[in-house]
Amino acid sequence: MNKEKLAGLSTQERKIISYFSAKEENTITADKLIEFHPCKRATANQILRRLALKGWIQRLKYGVYAIVPITSTTATPIIDNAWSLAMDLFNPAYISGWSAAEYWDLTEQIFNSVSVSTMSTQRESIQLFGNVKFRTKLVEKAHFFGIKKIWFGSKAIEIADPSRMLIDILDLPRSGGGGRHMVDVIRQYWNTDVCNPDLLLEYALRYKRGVVFKRLGFLAETLNAPISEEWLNICQINISKGISYLDPDGPKKGKIISKWRLKINLPI
Repeated sequence: MNKEKLAGLSTQERKIISYFSAKEENTITADKLIEFHPCKRATANQILRRLALKGWIQRLKYGVYAIVPITSTTATPIIDNAWSLAMDLFNPAYISGWSAAEYWDLTEQIFNSVSVSTMSTQRESIQLFGNVKFRTKLVEKAHFFGIKKIWFGSKAIEIADPSRMLIDILDLPRSGGGGRHMVDVIRQYWNTDVCNPDLLLEYALRYKRGVVFKRLGFLAETLNAPISEEWLNICQINISKGISYLDPDGPKKGKIISKWRLKINLPI
């Protein structure tokens, strides 16, 4: 953005923008501003609103802003550090689903949104912040495991490891790009170095959801995974009652596999 066309900054505002730019902060909030520039909360919010009106920061959601890069040609640019931004917006959270599948080279499909698992309740599962689309999956505190820390520059990102990512998409296939893509990701998992059947089963037991065992057991058996009969038996004894869909968002028709209490409503 051509800053000559924007409203000028006061000395105080210039110091604020310089400080947060130097820190490479993903977001600016009243709390962060007060830490740097002690003032009342009402004053901090007023400063942020004024900077937003002048075009130096953009409002992402209530009380949360991001600096507009000086090279930006728009006052609402696409955020280029979306994963890092997700850590701030949905904290506590971790990257999972199709986004983690991309990171671990378990898919060649490119998605134009970020899949995030969070303990923070969201009004909508799909939200747009900084012109980036985020799809969130609500998870319990007990399900925050199997997470690795990676670094993008100076920013720490929490991301599901390959086996933990599979548990998330087996639980909610749409978080992995839908039923068909879930099958493709799991097929790829069985044939890569990240494959760890024992860890995957350990995670499933810890997750304690019968439908996960249904989809996991069926797909492991059908895709000739490198697992034992005992491994499959553990899956089977942990399945839930009733018939579930392989793809809950797919067609209602399909063949029922009694062993797994699963309706196969998509081609394998």
